[in-house]
Amino acid sequence: MRSCICLILGLLLAGCLVGPNYKRPPVEAPGAYRGDSQAPMAAAEPLGDEKWWDVFQDPVLQQLIRTAIEQNYDLRVAASRVLQAQAQVGITRANQFPTVSAGAEAFSERNPKISSAFPSYEANAGEVDLAVVWNLDFWGKYRRQTEAARASLLASQWGQRAVLATVVSSVASAYFTLRELDLALDVSKKTLAARQDSLRLTSVLAKHGSASALDLRQSEQLVYTAAETIPDLERQIALQENSLSILLGRNPGPIPRGRPLTEQPNPPAIPVGLPSELLERRPDIREAEANLVAANAEIGVAKAAFFPSISLTGTAGYESFALNNLFTHSQRMWNGAASLTQPVFAGGALRAGKRLAEAQEQEMLLTYQQTIMNAFQQVSNSLITYQKGREFREQQELLTTAAEDADRLSKILYEHGGASYLQVLISENNDLAAELNLAQAELNERLALIQIYNALGGGWQ
Repeated sequence: MRSCICLILGLLLAGCLVGPNYKRPPVEAPGAYRGDSQAPMAAAEPLGDEKWWDVFQDPVLQQLIRTAIEQNYDLRVAASRVLQAQAQVGITRANQFPTVSAGAEAFSERNPKISSAFPSYEANAGEVDLAVVWNLDFWGKYRRQTEAARASLLASQWGQRAVLATVVSSVASAYFTLRELDLALDVSKKTLAARQDSLRLTSVLAKHGSASALDLRQSEQLVYTAAETIPDLERQIALQENSLSILLGRNPGPIPRGRPLTEQPNPPAIPVGLPSELLERRPDIREAEANLVAANAEIGVAKAAFFPSISLTGTAGYESFALNNLFTHSQRMWNGAASLTQPVFAGGALRAGKRLAEAQEQEMLLTYQQTIMNAFQQVSNSLITYQKGREFREQQELLTTAAEDADRLSKILYEHGGASYLQVLISENNDLAAELNLAQAELNERLALIQIYNALGGGWQ
């Protein structure tokens, strides 16, 4: 027995792993992101490394994100996939070990006398045995399968983190959009109230002959223009609340509010770090690489199919026709066998399997490289969008200030007879449009910040 054990251990130690070992493919990372106009800040931590609660400082938004992390269905589905992958690793890894089964059997039989040639008889028998079957992993087939299963588990874990980052960004984007709609609704209501006051004044002037019927109709037009925006904004707010509720894993309903949109912090400078750091930070890149590792291991599984399969089987136990002496020394029984099976002809299936594994590995390699390129593009696009969005918002602030001043001056001139009410009408409409556009610009700048944070691989930490 000791000799057999030493032989088996020697075979296992001498066994080899066929197939290529994984090596990370070279990646040509740019020296800097296009659109990164900031000077390198060595001491500053890249935005993608910051925790989401440090980036989004509105307490209400933070609570909404925490609720989404606990209840969002996409995240719960991703967590279930991780559990499935963990179980699959256990199933695959078990192939490396022997399968042991125990059994017991007992029977009793009595036949009556048929004739003098076939007298009656009675037989009792019992058997207890322990069976072992071990498919030796001499060529590393099962170890490669386990390697692939572990890589798939890692891919599912990074996939879960990618979903988490997406959920965090989606909740923040939906919340900021909701606050922009609130801001637009507030502007529209204030504008409507001001125009209603102006309409009452114009009505008084018209009664005393100081304003024409055309002035009165144009004043009414201003009121109706402001009033028609309110129901549409309220509709958009309700729909946005419903969408955000679904992200939170809730039925559609109202959403609490925190800071106004204009009070949400917007950093003046965004440290982005080195592009090469993105390979370690972005969860979708890590997921693609884990899938590549799994595909690389499957090549070894396909190559191992060309080599012989070595199996060891053995059974030991007790067998007796008398139950009272079943476990005596004389009733011991055992048997053992070793088999070696070499594939000879499979109609080209083995070579096709190897080509299939190599083609799948090539697909995963291209997917990995494409994911990296898309990541660099997303960071560059978001940086450019943020920079130009900030410039647009600054110009829109100037435009809004000018429109407010023009509206104020036109009303003063009209009251003193220096302008027609048509000029007031145009100035009022320009002022409302400028304020609404400014609210949209404030939103776009913050959405661009969220895009940068997500593109840099932030949000899953």
